[in-house]
Amino acid sequence: MTRYDPAWRPPQDTPSFDAYPTYLAETRDGLSTAFLHEGVGGYPLVLLHGYPETKRIWWRNVGPLAAAGFEVIAPDLRGYGESEIPADDALDLVHYSKDVHALVHEVLGHERCAVVAGDVGGPVGVDLAQRYPGFVERLCFFNTVPPSTPGFDLSTFSALSGGPTGDYQELQGARPDELAAMLPTEAARRQWIAAMYTSRLWASPGTFTPEQVDFMTEPYADEAHLRASWAPYQLAHGRPLSDVPFMGGPVETPTLLLYGADDHVVGPDFLPAVEAAFTNRIGPLVIPGAGHFLQWERADIVNPLLVATFGDLAHR
Repeated sequence: MTRYDPAWRPPQDTPSFDAYPTYLAETRDGLSTAFLHEGVGGYPLVLLHGYPETKRIWWRNVGPLAAAGFEVIAPDLRGYGESEIPADDALDLVHYSKDVHALVHEVLGHERCAVVAGDVGGPVGVDLAQRYPGFVERLCFFNTVPPSTPGFDLSTFSALSGGPTGDYQELQGARPDELAAMLPTEAARRQWIAAMYTSRLWASPGTFTPEQVDFMTEPYADEAHLRASWAPYQLAHGRPLSDVPFMGGPVETPTLLLYGADDHVVGPDFLPAVEAAFTNRIGPLVIPGAGHFLQWERADIVNPLLVATFGDLAHR
């Protein structure tokens, strides 16, 4: 597949790094969840980050989506960003899903919502849709591990091997203590995360400036939060599950499927996999000039696309 020439990509509007206040709410297990909350009174649209992200990855999406009539809710998953880390190390996909449901349903009082999610957030969004029938009316799913589907073998799926720079998966999953010892300072921890935005080629080249990389990596300077963020990778190496996530297909929730083709972690095998897993879908649509972080890299495409496909929910 021919890579998109960065010279063709228009400049992206980036709000100031202090544009949105952070709110805190107790959700489950006595833990506080941090979240962005704009456009209160609109239709609830939940934006779920993955790794190596926090709610900051949605900085280019929050304002335009709120202006389009959505109540935008972008949480830090437990253990990430400004959300609390559980003292009992209770970190897995089902905990993330139940926390988000508690925030949206119990704290903010919404019976239904739409969800936009990539990376770790993608499986969380699928679990939300299947664990709580009727709660997720629409889903947007991109650049992550798809639901398992009979007849489609995920054992060699690209994201599970981490692509050409996939050593991070084994280090974070099987040898977290050793890796943490290799990252003894704030600067070293931030550099580990920065590589995902730069040299490890998760992103399309040129889509993050050094200042923007600093913005994304700042929450990972804290060792405890960095280590907490590795929990999903440890599930393949013996980390116990609180419950089995609902990650089997077919998924019947109406879903917009997107793919940033410059991603060196999630390869083009994503496309047939999601076609098999989602029965009621638009796409998959390939977003040019975008990699793993397509919501940031091509916000100029993603925001209008979400308004066009989910906008009837905001105006009914």
